[in-house]
Amino acid sequence: MLSALVWIPIIVALIIAFFPGDWVETRSQSIAFISAIIVVILNVAIGFQFDAMNPEMQLVEYIPWIKGIGLNYHLAVDGLSFPLLCLNSLLTLIAIYSSNKDLLRPRFYYSLLLLLSGGVAGAFLAQDLLLFFLCYELEIIPLYFLIAIWGGERRGYAAMKFLLYTALSGFLVLVSFLGWVWLTHSTTFDYDPMRSQLLPVSSQLLLLIPLLIGLAIKIPIFPFHTWLPDAHVEASTPVSVLLAGVLLKLGTYGLLRFGVGLFLDAWVIVAPYLATLAAISALYGALCAIAQKDMKKVVAYSSISHMAYILLATAATTRLSIVAASCQMLSHGLISAMLFLLVGIVYKKTGSRDVNYLRGLLTPQRGYPITGSLMILGVMASAGIPGLVGFVAEFLVFRGSFPIFPVQTLLCLVASGLTAVYFLLMINRVFFGRLTPELSNLPRIIWKERLPAVVLAILIIVLGIQPQWLARWSEPQAGILLTGSSDLASLPPVSLP
Repeated sequence: MLSALVWIPIIVALIIAFFPGDWVETRSQSIAFISAIIVVILNVAIGFQFDAMNPEMQLVEYIPWIKGIGLNYHLAVDGLSFPLLCLNSLLTLIAIYSSNKDLLRPRFYYSLLLLLSGGVAGAFLAQDLLLFFLCYELEIIPLYFLIAIWGGERRGYAAMKFLLYTALSGFLVLVSFLGWVWLTHSTTFDYDPMRSQLLPVSSQLLLLIPLLIGLAIKIPIFPFHTWLPDAHVEASTPVSVLLAGVLLKLGTYGLLRFGVGLFLDAWVIVAPYLATLAAISALYGALCAIAQKDMKKVVAYSSISHMAYILLATAATTRLSIVAASCQMLSHGLISAMLFLLVGIVYKKTGSRDVNYLRGLLTPQRGYPITGSLMILGVMASAGIPGLVGFVAEFLVFRGSFPIFPVQTLLCLVASGLTAVYFLLMINRVFFGRLTPELSNLPRIIWKERLPAVVLAILIIVLGIQPQWLARWSEPQAGILLTGSSDLASLPPVSLP
């Protein structure tokens, strides 16, 4: 079943791309959509078989592959990866559904989306370090073409910048993995945290530093963030949904799985510096968001700020903070995807994302009251209003991190408060006030265009009301990551109502 999550999108992508005839050309979106539904159903089936209380790897698939280099086809799922798999399948389905019906070269477009989804699923499932790297790199080329071909006016610049940054990220991750195998005298790349305990702390630090830089580029964390706003602004709405909702999570997932999982002793040494960097990145992203005039840039810089909370929680390395990091990944994925969808609808109907041009879109008669209401809900969730999923995740982050890094946590709390500032500025300018004459004859928004945002809004509310549904998956895995670390503070098991 795990192989199906990886290979169904890839095989269907190849069929769409290379099957002869115009029949596939005209029905490529339908074929991709059906395959995405199948993957969602498979995730639900895995959820029924998955034991959330079992911290060990489940549904393991192991096949020796290339013995000469120690590469094995080793897949498994646990409480850390399963929620991200579900997020990946859901947002892939939404991205396919939200794509324009009349876009150019649909064969190539939908095959790239599916290839991207399969690569991300493989990275979340890989229990072989080299296999993770291959899947980690696999998503670079599809995303490059998705931005370079179907992006905005500066798409070539944004795509090339993304390619260079993420290629460097992959190179540094590979250097760390190769060094780990070499220093542990291993004949395979199989993920085995116990082997790292044989390494002295100095060797662990030598391997951890390039891994951290590589993953910081992917997340992204200041000062490695500059590729993200350009990529978001030039990318189409479905690509931005996948980029913010899923692809950035490869970096934070790598921090938890490999940074904490493999180099726990060295992690204790670098953790204070990472927490400080997280606070700087959170404040920087928030302040940059306040200065933006483009709605999409506001959401993009907001992502930089909120992804820094995951780094803070991971640096704290308490049991509660590890659970919080997992919750924040899911929360940010849902909220950012919803905001990018709504910004995309506004841009499609008005032809602008300029907050100084748009006015009064919440007007009931001629504006977009439902879309505006959904946007306000998404903004409230991002700002951490109680009852929504953003509050649950951020509260756990700050509660789990404060005993270890109180100053950095307080600075991140300030950044969280600034979220309300830049989003309220955007909402007030774009949706309130009188509708300008230039916007008096806006085209209507049909319910099908709002449906993906409505689905995400329901999930944001439900998981905010029932936070245990969000936290229960990763709690057992948090204990495994922290096993054997007497130097790290720990909190009692997470117990949410």
